[in-house]
Amino acid sequence: MTQHTDLPSDLLPTTVREFFAAHVVRDADTASSFLAEEAVVVDQGETFRGREEAHAFLRDAGSEFEYTTEQIGAHRVDDAHWVVTVRLEGTFPGGVAELDYRFALRDGLIAELVIANHPA
Repeated sequence: MTQHTDLPSDLLPTTVREFFAAHVVRDADTASSFLAEEAVVVDQGETFRGREEAHAFLRDAGSEFEYTTEQIGAHRVDDAHWVVTVRLEGTFPGGVAELDYRFALRDGLIAELVIANHPA
């Protein structure tokens, strides 16, 4: 059964919360420590397989831009799946973006992360 509820950050699983805290300050080393060894990260159609590729993506993605990140929503899909919606504002084309970070957790780690535009 799917359960959609808006959640404050402090009610997200620790893994998701701590991944985001590191990701927002662009600490790829810490953020990738929450990924399973065989994690899959998908961002705008590009797929990164394994912790090493995902780490490189987290380190380099958006590094050419200045931007802020604000969590504007979150919900639990089920025990293993969570969605966090963020708003980015910065010097990238378009200047503003709302993205969904869709997490699949396994054994306390992020097994899959899909980053996609938030539906309008």
